[in-house]
Amino acid sequence: MNNKFKLLAVLITFSTSVFSQKDTVKLKEVVVKSNRISLPISENSRTVTIITAKDIAANPANNVTDLLQNVAGVDIRRRGVEGMQSDLYIRGGNFEQTLLLIDGVKMDDPQTGHHTMNAIIDLDNIETIEIVKGPAARVYGQNAMVGAINIVTKKINKDALKVKVGYGSYENQKISIGFQEKFNDNNGVLAQITKQKSDGYRSNSDFDNLSAFIKANISNYNLIASFSNREFGAENFYTSNPAFTEYEETQTSLLALATTYNVGSFKIKPRVYWRRNQDMFLLKRDDPSFYRNFHISNKAGFETNAVLNSSLGKTGIGVDVSKTYLSSNNLGDRDRFTFNSFLEHRFDNLEKFDVTLGVAISSYSDFDTQFLPGLDIGYDISDNLKIFGNIGYTYRVPTYTDLYYSDPGNEGNPELEPESAVSEEIGVKYYSDRFNFTVALFNRDSENLIDWTKQNASDKWKTQNFSSVSTKGFETSFAYNFKLKDFKQNIELNYNFIDDVINDTEASFTRYSLNSMKHQLNSSITTQFFKNLKQTISYRFVERTSGNTYNLVDAKIAAQINKFELSFSANNIFNTDYVEVGLVPMPKGNVMFGLSYKVY
Repeated sequence: MNNKFKLLAVLITFSTSVFSQKDTVKLKEVVVKSNRISLPISENSRTVTIITAKDIAANPANNVTDLLQNVAGVDIRRRGVEGMQSDLYIRGGNFEQTLLLIDGVKMDDPQTGHHTMNAIIDLDNIETIEIVKGPAARVYGQNAMVGAINIVTKKINKDALKVKVGYGSYENQKISIGFQEKFNDNNGVLAQITKQKSDGYRSNSDFDNLSAFIKANISNYNLIASFSNREFGAENFYTSNPAFTEYEETQTSLLALATTYNVGSFKIKPRVYWRRNQDMFLLKRDDPSFYRNFHISNKAGFETNAVLNSSLGKTGIGVDVSKTYLSSNNLGDRDRFTFNSFLEHRFDNLEKFDVTLGVAISSYSDFDTQFLPGLDIGYDISDNLKIFGNIGYTYRVPTYTDLYYSDPGNEGNPELEPESAVSEEIGVKYYSDRFNFTVALFNRDSENLIDWTKQNASDKWKTQNFSSVSTKGFETSFAYNFKLKDFKQNIELNYNFIDDVINDTEASFTRYSLNSMKHQLNSSITTQFFKNLKQTISYRFVERTSGNTYNLVDAKIAAQINKFELSFSANNIFNTDYVEVGLVPMPKGNVMFGLSYKVY
């Protein structure tokens, strides 16, 4: 607690030292839609990456997990194709420390962070993806220790119908049907259903997926609903025993209803939400009675966020209360009540300075109350060039798997304490219509990190608060847009470096925490030389802390012919051998053909 109070004192002292300045800041076009204070990306004093619908259309990726692989500092560790069992890491943190949101609704799972990505929606339904790196707990609460990703769904702004079919390597078959209809300015509906299945690229890697998404605007209310059912072979996902043929089925549902009220200078955004996840795991696919885990989690909550615009700037305040229930044959019957509240203020009427000071309070029925202060500061050198810095305290409570899971090779620990970190960042960003550039240095000092550890190779894996770790890094990104023969061209390049230093630990083996991407280089070129034809090629280099390195090249070409679009994407063109997590080899070169029909 002493560190938190010292941090809060520093933040208050530092922020008051610049409050004598005054001026206004010119608004930019791209806006980051956080739960409270929404800001243009160029004004945000953090490292934020925005992926737009146009970026998505050009990228060779066929799903969100593959798309995020190309973002500096983001590490998606996959155990197969099409997002099967994908874990989300940011800047060297682990998959339990990164928060995913859909339209601002938190998708954290009380059972395990392995289910965070289960409900990812189809790329066709995404307007933008906002990636906030660094301490985000002040904005979103716990589980955002190292960052947060908010998926913003498509606006309902016109009548449309789209039918899409795809066929690729390993008998990968996909079909989706989506439509949207706008009845008037305040009412409309968007819906899509997608079916995809494959024989798999190796033994016991087949899958059969079904997903549906609905969004409706009804007067001043906004409804989103999604459902995802996944059935997949999970060979070596969790064990190395060749006698096991692991298999898993997950079902994830989301329902959220939100509205907005303008009361004087206040903008108030209340929302109710419900998330359900079901997970069934078999150690032997053809012998369910040998070993079977079955878990159902439900989380229901209410949140309201308000923004007040005044002569002093913008004030954001929010409250989020939720109740979580878990029913499990392994973890037992559990429930948890959570209360989160947030308060922050942005002073943006200062001469070239902007200062955002805030604090979150998180209280769990089974853990102590935590105060999460944070501070963002920016200085505008010019309309396009900005220096920024931020600091924040973050933490994460253990999942039920961390606390209570038990099997012959693993043992949870009900005595675990929350893990915590203090994170700092300083950087510079430049934004213009043709050229964008960002560079940032970051540091994170983590305490009481939770991981599965053991002393000897023959021991059980057991969770413990095993160490403190200092994570330092450097990140830069570059994007350039230009025209050639009246057609838009785009070049992007980004690089991320991470150095983890374990300050103290008694564990000889750890399962998740210590295999960051030490070096990560991504580049892509999107070109167009003819009216109806676009092509993209991307390159990715990764070197992990373990010493493993790999190079990946992907490509996509798309042709528009009236209402039809033909596409061809190729991944891992040069058949690179690589593993992202555990003992699961990723697929060699594979392709996907697509045909879509659009009516507007």
